[in-house]
Amino acid sequence: MWERATIILGLAAGRAKQEIANQLGLARQTVLRWEQRFLQQGMAGLNDAPRSGRPATIGPEKVAHIVHKTMRETPRDSTHWSTRSLAQETEVSASSVGRIWRKHKLQPHRVKTFKLSNDRLFAEKTADIVELYLNPPPGSVVWSADEQCQLQALMRTQPGLPCAPGHPATQTSDYKRNGTTTLFAAQNVGTGKVIYMFNKVHTNQEWLQFLALIEENSPPDKQIHLIIDNYSAHKHVNVRQWLDERPRIQIHYTPTSGSWLNQVERLFGEVNRKCLKHRSVATVEALQQDIAQFLDRRNENPKPINWKATTDEILQKVKRAWQSLHDRYAAKKPTAALASIERYFNPPNLAAAAT
Repeated sequence: MWERATIILGLAAGRAKQEIANQLGLARQTVLRWEQRFLQQGMAGLNDAPRSGRPATIGPEKVAHIVHKTMRETPRDSTHWSTRSLAQETEVSASSVGRIWRKHKLQPHRVKTFKLSNDRLFAEKTADIVELYLNPPPGSVVWSADEQCQLQALMRTQPGLPCAPGHPATQTSDYKRNGTTTLFAAQNVGTGKVIYMFNKVHTNQEWLQFLALIEENSPPDKQIHLIIDNYSAHKHVNVRQWLDERPRIQIHYTPTSGSWLNQVERLFGEVNRKCLKHRSVATVEALQQDIAQFLDRRNENPKPINWKATTDEILQKVKRAWQSLHDRYAAKKPTAALASIERYFNPPNLAAAAT
């Protein structure tokens, strides 16, 4: 109705039909049609005309009932509703359920996974890492590092066929496992360049070798800021002793269950999607060679991640997620992460505490 009224007001002001159409993203014929309707019927002509077909038989209460059952209940014999099962339960047609779901953007067959961190220092660690992304300290290099373990060298039991018109590529559903490897990788946050190495295991000894590789690939006159997770090998006494001897290396730990803050995880996602998916290799050595070639080609034109999310935006989003869970399950005790976020937005009054 607003759009139609805008057309009439524009015409009354003497504006051209094409100008009004361009402003509203309409065809000129549409503007002409509503002008004619208004001249013939007045304000009544701007209302929707009666439509052909059978009138709706499902009232608002029935629609609300279907939406509520979709969102709040599950069938006795399944984990989620289908259009047919809910249609039988609510005594409407399956196509009607489908139309209601589309209108209300409901997809009960889909489930997305998530994991909220409950680190007692969640806000503090998040703020520390985001500050490195948005405002890296001058005279320093920032690395995002981790290891991706259990990369399997899988060999399909039979050769497949490439895709053809009207026919997708094929491969057997079964395969032979030919061993595993671990990819150690670190991404330069400023340049996007990646350094990497492979090893069969990932203990503190292998992590020390990789730390030495990171140090070797960093300018000797710059501080090194290293973003890593809380894996036990990263905190081993041998690692701590090695780091104590190198004060220019500063460690920044991601929150527990907060690996999404570590930019190198995006790199591992690329390796899985672009290099490993659908790949068939006979040996671990061949797998390592394929991954190395992929990373080397990537380093020919490295691109850093354009990080835009601020600490406040991230914490507000996580806070809303925790509060939604609390409201849904009537939790009374705040989580450690929520308490950390509250401290961030409402820091304690140190002067008052001292008195």
